[in-house]
Amino acid sequence: MTAATYTVTGMTCGHCVNSVKEEVGQVPGVTGVEVELSTGAVTVTSDAPLDDAQVRAAVEEAGYELKA
Repeated sequence: MTAATYTVTGMTCGHCVNSVKEEVGQVPGVTGVEVELSTGAVTVTSDAPLDDAQVRAAVEEAGYELKA
């Protein structure tokens, strides 16, 4: 199992957190998503290393951006 932490910008409420969790959770291989609203930290666990582009696309689908 691997874990990666990303920083998402633009989240302001619990609905934002849920949207990011839902979209990132649909990326193939993802087994868990934890989101910290106050810091924007999104920790993603998976069976194998993830393609950052897929995670970025999922975050953008939710309406937010990954911090570069």
